[in-house]
Amino acid sequence: MGSQTATTDAGQGSSNVGAPDGQVLRLGNHRLASRLIVGTGKYASYELMAQSLELSGTDCITVAVRRERLVDAAGRNILDYIDTNRYVLLPNTAGCFSAEDAIRVARLGREILLGIDNPGADWVKLEVLGDTKTLLPDPIATLAATEKLVAEGFQVLVYTTDDPITARRLKEAGATSVMPAGSPIGSGQGVLNPNNIRICLEYLKDGDPEYPVIVDAGVGTASDVTVAMELGVDGVLLNTGIAHARDPLGMARAMRLATEAGRLAFLAGRIPKKLYATASSPEQGTIAPAKPR
Repeated sequence: MGSQTATTDAGQGSSNVGAPDGQVLRLGNHRLASRLIVGTGKYASYELMAQSLELSGTDCITVAVRRERLVDAAGRNILDYIDTNRYVLLPNTAGCFSAEDAIRVARLGREILLGIDNPGADWVKLEVLGDTKTLLPDPIATLAATEKLVAEGFQVLVYTTDDPITARRLKEAGATSVMPAGSPIGSGQGVLNPNNIRICLEYLKDGDPEYPVIVDAGVGTASDVTVAMELGVDGVLLNTGIAHARDPLGMARAMRLATEAGRLAFLAGRIPKKLYATASSPEQGTIAPAKPR
């Protein structure tokens, strides 16, 4: 597969190959060329997963340590289908419903990645879920797990609600990145409350404009990704939107382009919304109307 683009401060020199705006996504010690982070679950086959990852343009993929069987019933290992020299793996604690379980899974993920010498061993995507119906995070347990994992030296990327106060508490606890949900996991509803995302951005970047904020969960199609990026978030993390699309390969490519388009549009700055029309052509020097208006 292709050359490695993701780097760490401790690893290869920084690279921004593939970054549409020439800026890398900085997440703690990691430098990512793509602002799209993609999951590895729910694909019909490992082959389809590998092709989708390639077309998405991502250089960071997340793996559910608790749910993902490293070896399936046919004896195949998911890691055989992932180029660990190209992708930084981001272990996650999906499926954990207590701080204790999440901490244990995070430690397990670190040991697995240390065993394959992948730079992702030093971080974790933290999920501590509140119930099985909504899969929304338990904010109290999430905060407790964040504090513990930060104390153990993890760079913690935290899945949370779009509540600005909780987001601020997680940053204060030492989270490397706060990742508010656009909408419930796997729902495909997109960003339901853009105003909350805006306030999260305001709070988290106040005096710290480079602090990374990533929308995690809920995006269902390319326009959802673009909307999130246009709000000013630094990246989007998704899985089901690609894996369960009718054409995962086509959607993977669409998600890549949407991430790039949304980022470029955010940097370019949209025009203000107005109630009434404004002529798009000059009004001076025009031909006089046949009858006065």
